[in-house]
Amino acid sequence: MSMYKVAVIGDKDSILGFKALGAVTYPVTSVEEAARTLNGIVRERYAVVCITEAVAEKIGPQLEELNKKKLPAVVLIPNNQGTLGLGMLQIKKNAERAIGADILFGKEGR
Repeated sequence: MSMYKVAVIGDKDSILGFKALGAVTYPVTSVEEAARTLNGIVRERYAVVCITEAVAEKIGPQLEELNKKKLPAVVLIPNNQGTLGLGMLQIKKNAERAIGADILFGKEGR
């Protein structure tokens, strides 16, 4: 029976705690390293890839392509400095695509 894995990409200080939860952590320090790491993860059997928003912001086009695939699921997480709001924006876009309307953040009366 094969098992899927969970990967976490980001700066070392932000992702270290995920190791204790059984995730495979990939600390990165540059855009190029993040892109290479993500490409390697895609080739392996990962079900979920958590990426800090700060890293995701820099490799956006690569993530957009990855979001078109079933696996791995990409989850944006804040780093230890706080959120950039990208994770919530991704949830909003996914909900709009699935449902066809903004049910999460829509304004009443519009």
